[in-house]
Amino acid sequence: MHVLFVCNSNVCRSVIAERLTRAFAADHGLPGLTAESAGTRALVGFPPDPMAAETIVGLGGNTYGFKARKLKPEMVDRADLVLTMTDSLRDQVGELAFGIAPRTFTLAEAHRIAKVTGAKSIAALHHARNNLAYVGRENIADPIGLSPAAFLEVGDRIADLLFPVLGALAPHEQTKLSDGSDRPGLVIGPGGPGRPLSAFLAAQRGR
Repeated sequence: MHVLFVCNSNVCRSVIAERLTRAFAADHGLPGLTAESAGTRALVGFPPDPMAAETIVGLGGNTYGFKARKLKPEMVDRADLVLTMTDSLRDQVGELAFGIAPRTFTLAEAHRIAKVTGAKSIAALHHARNNLAYVGRENIADPIGLSPAAFLEVGDRIADLLFPVLGALAPHEQTKLSDGSDRPGLVIGPGGPGRPLSAFLAAQRGR
């Protein structure tokens, strides 16, 4: 499952989500779970905002080699799942590629639907979307220019929303191999990066 995360500048929210997804995949032995990120108004070539970088490291990820990129249609085309930070960004992504809407959600929207329905696939998320329409906005605010505490709050929120979605979908979504065959179903293992993931897993065990 290849996930594309989208925000505005691609130096804060979307890179946090991308790098936490990579950490999740590495810690759980999920080679088929991959991630990239981009921005609609990207600061092309820039590294993550310093406070975003600190947030990523604090949550168990790394920022090695990252440079911000502008969102392009081909990125959308190759994504199995697109997760945006705001509903307006979700709508913008929908205009970039034909047929992308069924696999494009805000991160908060995907989390809400998966939590309520127990959906284990992207198709199931989309199928339940209209039945669980949310009147309001499910946005993650941009912390750029704000305090370190604001970055930590945004980072924790992204992690709290993201890890359950990855845990629900990654074991069930298959990825095509280079020869065109399906990758076998993936299995979630124990452990995980960073405080929010550990808290999430502890909560799951306590249910």
